[in-house]
Amino acid sequence: MQNKDLAADYVKRARIRLMAVEVLMAHQSFADVVRESQEVVELTLKALLRKCGIESPRIHDVSGIMLQERTRIPVLMQQHVERLAAISKNMRRDRELAFYGSEDLTPSEFYSEDDAKVALRDAYFVVQTVSPFVES
Repeated sequence: MQNKDLAADYVKRARIRLMAVEVLMAHQSFADVVRESQEVVELTLKALLRKCGIESPRIHDVSGIMLQERTRIPVLMQQHVERLAAISKNMRRDRELAFYGSEDLTPSEFYSEDDAKVALRDAYFVVQTVSPFVES
């Protein structure tokens, strides 16, 4: 891991994506809110891992890595590891479904405003929790 600016760049881009997610929410595009919130979470958690010197494979859910490497995460962040990992795991499940749907599921009909609110709330929690550490 050579590029020390990459973690901060991930967080910066995650914050910008949050603004885009707010626009999607305002237009009641709930499936897209779920999908894009997952990307915000993924990018932010990969920033945390990178900042801690933990290599992250190119996967969408880093919960297992976070739990496995929790001792390498700073003590102040460790209190949040369980919740951060749970958010990552839960959002990963909806990543493709919210975007592509399936033969028996249309994303715009399946995802509700409540689903979108939970996804957006979790994305904000992850960014607000992780960004001060990454940006320090």
